[in-house]
Amino acid sequence: MIYEQRTYQVQAGKAAEFLKIYEANGLGIITRYARLIGCWTKESGVLNSVVFLWAYDDFAHRGAQRQRLSQDPEWQSFLPKILPYLVHQESVFLNPAPFSPVCTDNLNAGVAVMKSAQDGA
Repeated sequence: MIYEQRTYQVQAGKAAEFLKIYEANGLGIITRYARLIGCWTKESGVLNSVVFLWAYDDFAHRGAQRQRLSQDPEWQSFLPKILPYLVHQESVFLNPAPFSPVCTDNLNAGVAVMKSAQDGA
């Protein structure tokens, strides 16, 4: 399993608007091709940034899925909606250490624990 940390720097003050458009129009498309682990906004470092963490089986899987995504007509029509917001984009690939909570079954256990904590259990 590999993880892609994809960071988008957006125009100042536009992160919330970018996320609203992404969630409403793009998330349902891209999640056909990649597994979303999380999405964050940055409060330090390069501000006005949105960080997505995507999971793929390996680099070959990521390449194949990104190729399929790029050919999806719905994705092609979505891209012009978000491109005006983007200032810079960066992708970093991460390989989890064996003890990382995101490794295989540990990820599902961690999600269950977080869900229980949020529910007040």
